[in-house]
Amino acid sequence: MAFTVLYLLAIVLVPLLTLPVKSFSEGWTFFWDTIRDPRVIASYRLTLGASFAAACVNGALGIVVAWVLVRYDFPGRRLVDAMIDLPFALPTAVAGITLTSLYAPNGWFGQYLAPLGIQGVFSPLGITIALIFIGLPFVVRTLQPVIADLDVELEEVATSLGANRAQVVFRVILPYLYPAWLIGFGMAFARAIGEYGSVVFIAGNMPMKTEITPLLIITKLTQYDYAGAAAIAFVLLLLSFSLLLILNALQGWSTKRLGY
Repeated sequence: MAFTVLYLLAIVLVPLLTLPVKSFSEGWTFFWDTIRDPRVIASYRLTLGASFAAACVNGALGIVVAWVLVRYDFPGRRLVDAMIDLPFALPTAVAGITLTSLYAPNGWFGQYLAPLGIQGVFSPLGITIALIFIGLPFVVRTLQPVIADLDVELEEVATSLGANRAQVVFRVILPYLYPAWLIGFGMAFARAIGEYGSVVFIAGNMPMKTEITPLLIITKLTQYDYAGAAAIAFVLLLLSFSLLLILNALQGWSTKRLGY
């Protein structure tokens, strides 16, 4: 216990506690003026909105991908399973450059979006695509062991008692997977909020339009405005931490309700 507490203090709590101290080093007025700047508010709105949208997409796609990888055997299954971890191994800057090349107007995917009037790069859509890419493994890897532990006999028993396929999915499978899915959703959401490398290239970084909060923090640091950067980061920390607390509370409530 002593080692655990010491480790948490040294690695997590102490660095995080320095953030509010630095944020208010210039006084409350400076802090308030910094975080209510229209440019900062626009970056918060874009970062949280794109992160939530990406987490929702990953939540829907991740459960399908995890189910297929666990329950079905098909050629290339191991290769697909290994590719899920690609966002973990690939440098984020490389991912950003690759996605920008793919979704540019002359890219493999962008050339089909451009005639439809859809801008795949230098837009909120491009930011969301990048966040989907880096967040998918969190949902898939969280759900895979839970799906593997789900006994097929539970589905067979429900079917023998007269349940149709939709009832089996929504009354048996999804309630069992929900706590793990919520954890994966929260991890993907939190990861997306702080993502920088894969987004900075595809975003275009236009103030008030496609400028994410991590980029704004880096900009403040390059201008030696450490208190301003800490103030922006502190608000982002509070928002993300509050959302994670809510998700954890929902996860705990659902676990107790299901009795495991």
